[in-house]
Amino acid sequence: MKAQELWVSFLTIVIKEVRRFTRIWAQTLLPPAITMTLYFIIFGNLIGSRIGEMGGFDYMEFIVPGLIMMSVITNSYGNVVSSFYSTKFQRNIEELLVSPTPNWVILSGYVVGGVSRGLAVGVIVTLLSLFFTSLQVHNLAVMVAVVVLTSTLFSLGGFINAMFANSFDDISIIPTFILTPLTYLGGVFYSIQLLPEFWQGVSQLNPILYMVNAFRYGILGVSDINIGVAFGMIVLFNIILFTVALKLLSAGKGIRH
Repeated sequence: MKAQELWVSFLTIVIKEVRRFTRIWAQTLLPPAITMTLYFIIFGNLIGSRIGEMGGFDYMEFIVPGLIMMSVITNSYGNVVSSFYSTKFQRNIEELLVSPTPNWVILSGYVVGGVSRGLAVGVIVTLLSLFFTSLQVHNLAVMVAVVVLTSTLFSLGGFINAMFANSFDDISIIPTFILTPLTYLGGVFYSIQLLPEFWQGVSQLNPILYMVNAFRYGILGVSDINIGVAFGMIVLFNIILFTVALKLLSAGKGIRH
């Protein structure tokens, strides 16, 4: 395919994905906003006022970066896993498979769609947080890079989950039993410096810890993890998941029988 044809194919998938979640915004954009508002009220105002400071910052300021990242992670993942599995379930995927569209274009289109929703929800949650606290930006480049890379990573994860899924129940197993626990234990609500040394080491096995702390550094300038190490881990995970997703798509895992 020529470059222009590749671009048209890619853009078509992206537009379809964006229209999909914006058309049903009451199901895709509104619920995260309401959920995060409740987190701000309960954990930030009610509980936070009793906790005081965390890491040298007001508790509300401390948890806002983690809550923004939590919303980006869950929505990036959820958008791709539900969209691609629905395409499989409705047999629409066959139209893409018989077309000359390369697999990397198909994968990139779905991932950008997931990133679009993740960033959209992230912006909404950020704007909502301004009603509860004032946000400073310590390093804009770090903040933007981390949120885009993280959104890309979990969009790829959602794609892989959808490849293996054989029912709608299968697309909820990973978010429920793996993604949610890792997110809550990823330093969203606390600094790992509060933990005993052993549990600090265990926490460092959680990939979400690196993303939350790198994003917190971009906003507040503090992190429990070395920023260089955090970026290295995020980029490495992106490369691994992109390679795995592309190989699964090329092999037709779950979509060719």
